[in-house]
Amino acid sequence: MKSIASGGTRKIGHGKKDSRDIGIREELCEHFGDDLLFANGYDDAIIGVCNGFDSGRVAYSVSRMIEIAANDLSVDYDEALEWLEYNTFGAYIGSNTPIYIDRMEKKND
Repeated sequence: MKSIASGGTRKIGHGKKDSRDIGIREELCEHFGDDLLFANGYDDAIIGVCNGFDSGRVAYSVSRMIEIAANDLSVDYDEALEWLEYNTFGAYIGSNTPIYIDRMEKKND
């Protein structure tokens, strides 16, 4: 399991644990393998792992990441978005780079 930390990665080891005792990262690695990459500090924004052409890429909710960043950095929405765009969304660290999903709301006509 690897984590993204301001443009870098680091290997984080983990062992088999009872499913009641493991976090989301360990659970996903047990199901999808140890090649997954994670954005540090945003586990609560994980919405799944992609299948198909982009198999093995962790998917994150952009709106949830902005909430987390705004809270952690004590900044407003726009500053949190700008920080994430510069430090996280634009980082490419290989074929397993996480995907950041900005959910579109359906308009009622």
